[in-house]
Amino acid sequence: MSDEEWKKKLSAEQYRVLRLKGTEPAFTGKYYTCNEKGEYSCAGCGQVLFLSVTKYDSGSGWPSFYDAVQGAIITSVDYHLGYARTEICCSACGGHLGHVFEDGPKPTGLRYCVNSESLNFKKK
Repeated sequence: MSDEEWKKKLSAEQYRVLRLKGTEPAFTGKYYTCNEKGEYSCAGCGQVLFLSVTKYDSGSGWPSFYDAVQGAIITSVDYHLGYARTEICCSACGGHLGHVFEDGPKPTGLRYCVNSESLNFKKK
């Protein structure tokens, strides 16, 4: 989609996060404390990204998952803060989701740290 189409489809905050690689303030996202069973999908295109069974409280202030749906996430190196971090994006639309770190729980040891604004939740 064009930039104008994204602006029409998304809220201003979703656009800032998904398309401009923004970040919501810690402990403010609507899914940070969500403990219901279901699927988390991309707010931009609807692709399922994470399952609730992989969600955990990392204490970071953002929804955190120890695994993603296979093939749903692409990564790149992000130097925005002056050092290397691994950015995660939706593999279908390229929307910015957050970052992945290697300090998560077993079995993967990963922490997908995700902005709530980049997600939609469907209860199962």
